[in-house]
Amino acid sequence: MQLQACGGGLVQAGGSLRLSCAAPRSIFSTFSGSDMAWYRQAPGKERELVASITRNHNTKYGDAAKGRFTISRVNAKKTVYLQMNSLKPDDTAVYYCYAERFDGVESWGKGTLVTVSS
Repeated sequence: MQLQACGGGLVQAGGSLRLSCAAPRSIFSTFSGSDMAWYRQAPGKERELVASITRNHNTKYGDAAKGRFTISRVNAKKTVYLQMNSLKPDDTAVYYCYAERFDGVESWGKGTLVTVSS
């Protein structure tokens, strides 16, 4: 599944951004049957889970995202979103979209850079 992430940019601390990840070439049933997630990787750090949403819309959040970020999906648009509020400089990272199809095949998007200034 080809994933296209966008929405990153430069924002001041305390601000908000919404990331989008679309799978325009995916057929509806493949996207709707996939578990989706956002990961991030900051310079010098390992990639970490930010948030995930299953095909049944069950969500899970990494500790850094709890209470500030919200993951959602609109299957009709074949898109998953990450709404990020109260951003902190520590949220600065490249954010990657991830998908796991019903048959276990995994896909990664190219990443979108989020920079939070203090």
